[in-house]
Amino acid sequence: MDKKRIIFALIALCTLLPFVSAALALLTGIIVSAFGFKDERLIRYTSLFLKASIVLMGFGMSLSQVIEVSSKSFVITAASLVFVFVTGGLLGRVFRLEKKTALLISCGTAICGGSAIAAAAPVVHPKSHQLSFALTVVFVLNAVGLLLFPIIGHYFHMSQEVFGYWAAIAIHDTSSVVGAGAAYGDEALKIATTVKLVRALWIVPVTFVLALVFSGKEKSGIKIPWFIGLFLLAIVITHFMPQLESLYEWSSFAGSRGMVLALFLIGSEVTVRDLKKAGIKSFVMGFLLWVLISIVSLMFLLN
Repeated sequence: MDKKRIIFALIALCTLLPFVSAALALLTGIIVSAFGFKDERLIRYTSLFLKASIVLMGFGMSLSQVIEVSSKSFVITAASLVFVFVTGGLLGRVFRLEKKTALLISCGTAICGGSAIAAAAPVVHPKSHQLSFALTVVFVLNAVGLLLFPIIGHYFHMSQEVFGYWAAIAIHDTSSVVGAGAAYGDEALKIATTVKLVRALWIVPVTFVLALVFSGKEKSGIKIPWFIGLFLLAIVITHFMPQLESLYEWSSFAGSRGMVLALFLIGSEVTVRDLKKAGIKSFVMGFLLWVLISIVSLMFLLN
């Protein structure tokens, strides 16, 4: 193993320390990448770290709260989904983007960022540059949301509940929703994580609809986010086996630190070349779509 990989691995381990925040880990990952420090063998486990961390965090949540938040968030997640896809389609026409690029950006904005785009790709059959554009645009805006949302929340003196719902609806990826919620407070974290995972469940019906629309001669596999089921199972286990509370606390803590590590690895994948390759029109469309859903969802929550 060369020196750069060793340094990268040591920095990654440091993100597991309790005082390292999600935002700091993400920024560190971006900086480390810019200086050429990277270990592809470790980065390939980013998705696994992310999913495992979410499952472990389920051990720190209350089943009754999940049911309450899920029932409240169903309508707003469904409404935001429709709003984003309709608005994304219109913006795609205005900026004359390729239809599949606009669709994938809309999909990532409406549901759960890169995970939704990855789930949609096998049935939409985008070209490599279309997929790359969508992933880069959504990822960059997602990183901005992680850093910016807690600042905006504190500036407007949002309650923990309002911020949790807002972050879950308006930030793209699950990792950044959790990171923003953790930066804002414990209650915001729990609400944001639950609502976000309710929102992520829309991957399944949306992907099936896209499979019907883009159905061709080839049979397309559909990627179902099974980790969501394990997350829910963890919550159920804590409800029916309360005697293991101390173990659940450690599991939840491990999940929260694992999430920070995942954010560091995600940040380390950002390159200047990716940013240039995404194209200005794609960024403008993605940015406007993100700003619109952020404003509209916040207005709804504050009324």
